[in-house]
Amino acid sequence: MRALLVVNPQATTTTPAGRDVLAHALASEVKLDVVETDYRGHAADAAALAAVEGYDMVVAHGGDGTVNEVVNGLLRHGTGPDVPMLGVVPGGSANVFAGALGLPRDPVEATGRLLKAIERGTSRRVGLGRVSSALSPEPPRVPPNSDRWFTFNSGVGWDADVVASVERQRARGREASPALYTRTAVASYVAQLRRCPDLTVQIPGEDPVEGVRLAFVSNTDPWTYLGNKAIRLNPSSGFDGGLGLFALQDLGVPTVLRYVAHLLLRDGNPKGGNLLRRDDVDYVRVTSAEPVNLQVDGDLLGERTEVEFTSVPGAMTVVV
Repeated sequence: MRALLVVNPQATTTTPAGRDVLAHALASEVKLDVVETDYRGHAADAAALAAVEGYDMVVAHGGDGTVNEVVNGLLRHGTGPDVPMLGVVPGGSANVFAGALGLPRDPVEATGRLLKAIERGTSRRVGLGRVSSALSPEPPRVPPNSDRWFTFNSGVGWDADVVASVERQRARGREASPALYTRTAVASYVAQLRRCPDLTVQIPGEDPVEGVRLAFVSNTDPWTYLGNKAIRLNPSSGFDGGLGLFALQDLGVPTVLRYVAHLLLRDGNPKGGNLLRRDDVDYVRVTSAEPVNLQVDGDLLGERTEVEFTSVPGAMTVVV
């Protein structure tokens, strides 16, 4: 087996020693090449080249952003049987995708699991989500080179504003942490109260819902981790089904406190007024008269006025 190891040396828990141990261990099982990323998009470019050159597997060692880049690189020319398999060794602060796959969050344990999977030849197909800027109100036929894949979540509104603010703070040298995200979420919420988004959500077969203030689209469960705490918005979502939608029509303090308390103190399955929630949908369209931030797997894509989310079943093979 020919494999490429893509390492993000800037990821939270990635170290030179850990990289060397991982590379040495993998090299005992496969013919291995190693790439360390040094610019945004480098992981995607390396994975895309590996797909063209006929590698059998690409292993992402970093956070969810690194995994997302590798996935988008592997699928740059679309899905198909010739796309290399994906391996994941967590190295970030949250590692949501790895956790949803049931992989250990510890890099050493995850390396051992990956080696056993390679030896046994075990893998699984997983469905992914796709973000498109197509303008059709129906589920679009997305051309293979357009837009962005996501592995676990994409969002419009408050969560994307948090991602945008955290990215600015990290650019100034702040380290990503649950405390930073919590403080930023509170500050972004206060800003939302002053200037609240006005979104319209459309699901096939249903009337459009106007006056939506934020929209999360989940490809699996959980949505994210706050430290070791799993935050679950659509607990019925999974890699074998469609997308989950969690959208709030009110961001008033009572509503937000009720749902935040539910998500922190219970094990998911939120219900109640002002909540538009759907599980296992193939397509969601969100529009806004004013540009709003869009995030994909915790990576800011910038401002958008129209976003389409499409479920793609069995898009990729993951070594597990």
